[in-house]
Parts: sequence; structure tokens; C-alpha cells
Amino acid sequence: MPAAGARLRGRRGAPTFVIQEHHARRLHWDLRLERDGVYVSWAVPKGLPTDKATNHLAVHVEDHPLEYGSFQGTIPKGEYGAGEVAIWDKGTYESTKWTDREVKFHLHGERVDARYVLFKTKGDNWMIHREDPAPEGWQPVPELVLPMLAVAGELPAERGRQWRYEFKWDGVRTITYVEGGRVRLVSRAEHDRTAAYPEIRALGDALGSRQLVLDGEIIALDAAGRPSFEALQPRMLVDDAARARRLAATVPVTYMVFDLLHLDGASTLALPYVERRRLLDGLGLGGDHWTVPASHEGPGADLLEAAKGAGLEGVVAKRADSPYRPGQRSGDWVKVKLQRTQSVVIGGYTQPKGSRSGFGALLVGIPGPEGLVYAGKVGTGFSEQAITELLSRLQPLRRAVPPFAGSVPSTDAADATWVEPELVGEVRFSEWTRAGRLRQAAWLGLRDVAPSDVVRET
Repeated sequence: MPAAGARLRGRRGAPTFVIQEHHARRLHWDLRLERDGVYVSWAVPKGLPTDKATNHLAVHVEDHPLEYGSFQGTIPKGEYGAGEVAIWDKGTYESTKWTDREVKFHLHGERVDARYVLFKTKGDNWMIHREDPAPEGWQPVPELVLPMLAVAGELPAERGRQWRYEFKWDGVRTITYVEGGRVRLVSRAEHDRTAAYPEIRALGDALGSRQLVLDGEIIALDAAGRPSFEALQPRMLVDDAARARRLAATVPVTYMVFDLLHLDGASTLALPYVERRRLLDGLGLGGDHWTVPASHEGPGADLLEAAKGAGLEGVVAKRADSPYRPGQRSGDWVKVKLQRTQSVVIGGYTQPKGSRSGFGALLVGIPGPEGLVYAGKVGTGFSEQAITELLSRLQPLRRAVPPFAGSVPSTDAADATWVEPELVGEVRFSEWTRAGRLRQAAWLGLRDVAPSDVVRET
């Protein structure tokens, strides 16, 4: 127990309350209501609900002395509740009902002025419900925001300050939802990847009671310290939480945050890019596994040259006045690559030859108006581990006939095993042939995107 401080004083004899933000083993908020000379207390893992639609768990804990209500500071390691404590709100309250199973009260605080009810469910578990409507204009954190996508192209013609430039990161696009100190990570294919990246979940603890939706890219570094899509592969599609924790120790990741889509009850989608970036920069995000990389005014050619010198993938040019367009591929964002890459859908594989095991080459395509259009073979760039993992994913998808619309050259199809077109990968290539095939395609790795999201890059 930390040393007691001065007792909080209620106005005109009204009982006091205090809410302490407690960064212990798991972030939570301690709600304390003065009654009969003590603070009756509940630990609320996600904080007070902001609207009537959502109830939050509240765990009844032991009563605390009134002097404890003014405490904020550090509880040393080894003591109960070890961690940082800060006063989140304080004031007085009115109670309209108080029984062993239900407590109704109106908080008059510096941050909160609203009516709540606590009701017992089982054992020490209670729920807390807000009885008042949410503050005017307040919006809940959305369940899903689809990422805005860039078109491939050249550096735009620069006039004034119309464009801003960011480095292009060789990682996986991820939308992050933060609420009540909890983090949810969702891939571009709408898969929940929270368990795959346990080191990023600490972002919620750092943000406390803030409500955010962030857009960014998760990257891993190679031995030379450069972002590497290949280095990220072991982390991308992990579903087992224990395995993810083990991998986090050997293949750590960083979340490169480059956009802000929701902030403390307000959508920011309609704001211009430069305003969203101003708000994002003002959050002061920075940790061992997340950061906000700079946005540059240009010239774009200088930034592209810097990307080349750093061994990066390229740059993304973003129109300064553009809103965020969820789920749309827009010319307001232009990705300028230093090497040609293409997302492809796997439609089959050939038998191995020589010393190779597993498979020889992948047969890939790109969705078109009539279906999956054959785009050629990918036979290089595979490690033995990649071949083993790919084959384990492809074998359950086997089918009797090709998934491609139109014919596949007989030389490619002669010994092919066809698969359902469900897996998407990334390849590096030199150029498109006149027949619409990838020339000198080399495998980079699997991608966590839906086949329907794949488009041909120019």
C-alpha cells in the first residue's frame, strides 16, 4: 500500500469519488465511491462506458481508506497492484440507490458528469452501465474501416504544397483499433491479427483511455537493418498466441503509423491529409514497437533518391488536401516503386525437378473481368522453409481443373497440380511480356489480402 495522501474534500458535504488510472499488470481504472468512511471500490478494465449501448465489466474489490483517493505515483514492484497510478477524474456524486446488488449514482467530475448504474452479475463481477446519452456529437470507435489504397505511378508534378511524401514500407497493412486500453489489429483482408503481434498490444496501455483508429504498416528488419517482407513472413499468418510470443523475441516487429482515422469520439476521415497528420503527430506516439515516421513536403525526387540510398521500396505521394477514402484505390495516393512488384493469386504448382523438393514453380494469375487471368510461373526466390510452408497450405486446396479463365500454355500445365485460388503472394519481376506474363518473377512471400483485392500494377 502506498503512503496515504490528503483526503479529497467534497463540496457542501457531498460524498466524493475518484477514478484512478492504474497501469498494473493489465491497465484498468479504479472507481472509488465514498460511503460510510471508506471508498467502496471497483476495478473497471475498460474504463467507464461513454454511451448507453455498451456495458463494461467492473470487479468489486476491497474497500480503501479515504486518504488513498488522493494518491498518484508508483507502487513498487513486489507490492500488491505494482505499477503507475494517476488520478483520471475526481469530484462528488449523488447516490439514488445503494443495495448489495445495485448502485445508482450521478458523478460530478472534472471529466465526467453523467449518471451510471452498477449491477452485480456473479461473485465479485459487476457491470457498469451509463444511463445518460453519449455526449453530443460523440461517435463510437467503428467496428471496421477498410484501408485506403494507392495507385501505382510516377512522381506527381509538384505545384506549391499540393503533395506530401512518405517512405514506402515493405510490410503488411494493418488498421489498429484502440479503446479502453485494448488494441485490436485487423489486416487488409479483414482478418483479426491481434494475437500475431503481441508486442504491439502494449500500445493500448500507453494510450490509456484514448479512443483511436490508426492506419499503418507492420514491418520486420533484415540482418542489415532494412525493412524486409521476407523477414516478416514467419510473423504474418501466425494464429497461435504462444508461438507468436516466442517469435516476437526473435523476429520483433514495428508498427509504422502513418494515418489517424478516429480520435476520441470523432471520425477524422473527412479531414484533409495534412490535418490528420497534424493530429497524429500531436499524439506523441513512440515506443519500442511503434512509431510515426515523418511526412515530407518534398521535393519528391529527393525523397525517392533517399529511399533508394536506404534500400527502401520507394515512396508514397499523398495529396495534401485529400480526405481518407475507406476501401477505395484513389489517385490522391500514388505509390512510386524503385523495383517492380506485383501481388498474384496462386492457381497451381508444378512438380519439383532435380534436387528441389516440394514443388517446382507456382502458377499464378491476376483477377480480371472474366475471372483469374494466367500471369505465368514463379520458380525462384523460395527458401526451403517457404516451400514447406506453402505446400502445407496448398495441398488442402487441390482441385481437378485449372482455376484460370482461358487457357494455360501446355508447357506450363503439363505436370500441374491445380488449387483453389485463395492464397495471395508478392513477386518481384522485370517487366510484362506482350502476352501479359510476368518476366523473371521471383517470390517474395505470402500476403494477407483477399484475392479480389489484387490488381495488375502498371
